[in-house]
Amino acid sequence: MLDQSSAAIDGPLIDCRSVWKVFGERADKALKAISERGIGKTEVLKEFGCVVGVADVSLTLKKGEIFCIMGLSGSGKSTLIRLFNRLIEPSLGQIMIRGRDIGAMNGAQLREVRARHVGMVFQNVALLPHRTVLENAAFGLEVLKVEKGKRLEAAAGALRKVGLADWSERFPTELSGGMQQRVGLARALAADPEIILMDEPFSALDPLIRRQLQDEFRQLSKDLGKSAVFITHDLDEAIRIGDRIAIMKDGAIVQVGTAEEIILNPADDYVASFVAGISRLHLVKAHSVMHPADAFGAARPDVDLSALPRTTTEAEVDELIRITLRDHAEAIAVHDAGRIVGVVTTRSLLQGVKGKEPGEATAF
Repeated sequence: MLDQSSAAIDGPLIDCRSVWKVFGERADKALKAISERGIGKTEVLKEFGCVVGVADVSLTLKKGEIFCIMGLSGSGKSTLIRLFNRLIEPSLGQIMIRGRDIGAMNGAQLREVRARHVGMVFQNVALLPHRTVLENAAFGLEVLKVEKGKRLEAAAGALRKVGLADWSERFPTELSGGMQQRVGLARALAADPEIILMDEPFSALDPLIRRQLQDEFRQLSKDLGKSAVFITHDLDEAIRIGDRIAIMKDGAIVQVGTAEEIILNPADDYVASFVAGISRLHLVKAHSVMHPADAFGAARPDVDLSALPRTTTEAEVDELIRITLRDHAEAIAVHDAGRIVGVVTTRSLLQGVKGKEPGEATAF
C-alpha cells in the first residue's frame, strides 16, 4: 500500500454546494438570466444557445457510502461526476473534497487530489493493448512517477482484490469485457483512494456479467472501506449497489434517498414513473409500512397486540406476506428491543406492495 499521508476527516468526503454547469460562449449571461428571470433549460438554449448540464445541485458523499446518481441520457449525471474532480470546470457553486475547495486548487494540488484521494473508472476503461494487465493496473502510478517496484507491488495487490492475480502477465485482448472492467477498477484502486468515481462502468456488459460485477463491486467497496459515486441510467442497478440514490432530470436533482424511501414516497410523477415497475418484496421493510403501536392501539383498542404474530422492523415485505398467509393474520406486531413498536395491517402491507400515490396516507 502506498503512503498517502491521508488524515481522517470529519464530515462528508464530497460536499457539492449549489453547483451549476452551463456550456456555451454566453454561459455568464445565461446564468444571470436564470438567476434573475428563472428561465429553464429550453429557454436558455433558445435565447443564449447554451446548454444547462447541471442545475443548482447540492449533495454529499458520506464516508463508507456508495452514492448512486441515476437518470436518463442527457440528465446531467456524467457531467456532474466530472465536476467532482474538476475534469470539467463548474460555472457556479462550490465542490469540497475532504473539506478542501477544489475550485481554489492550483494544478499541482488538483493532481495530488486526483492521484491520491479520488480514483475514477469510465465505461470505456481504455487499457493499453501493448501492456500487460499488471502494467495497465500500474499505469496511473507510473504517470505519478512512483518507483517501478512500488507501483508494480501496489498494482499486483489491486489485481488480487479484483480477482485477477493469475492474469497479471496477460494482455487486454485476452480478457473478457468484464475482466477488462476489473482491470480498470484495479488501476483506480492501486493508489488506494478514499473515493472512487464510477461512470456507467458496467452498462456495456451482458446482464449476467453485469449483475456479478455489481455485487462484487459493492462487496469490495464495503470490505475495503471505500466511498463511491456510481453513475447509472438503470434504477435496478442503482438499487442493487447504492446506499443512497439521487435521481436527476434536466441537470437538476429531483429526489435523494434510500431505495426504500424513493420507492415508497416518490417526490413527483417523474420519479413515480421510474419506480412503478420495481418489485418491493425485498426492498420495503416493516418499519416503513407499520403504524406506530400507540396510534394503532388508540384506534383499535379491541386488538390485543401481544396476541398478534411477531416480526422485526427489518422484515421484508416478502416475509410479511408469508406471515400473513401462514397465520391468517389481519395484523402483525413489530418488535424492537423487546417491545412492540408498531403494527403492520393487511392494508398497510398492500400499500407497501403497490406503492402509495404521492401524498397518500397509510391507512389502518
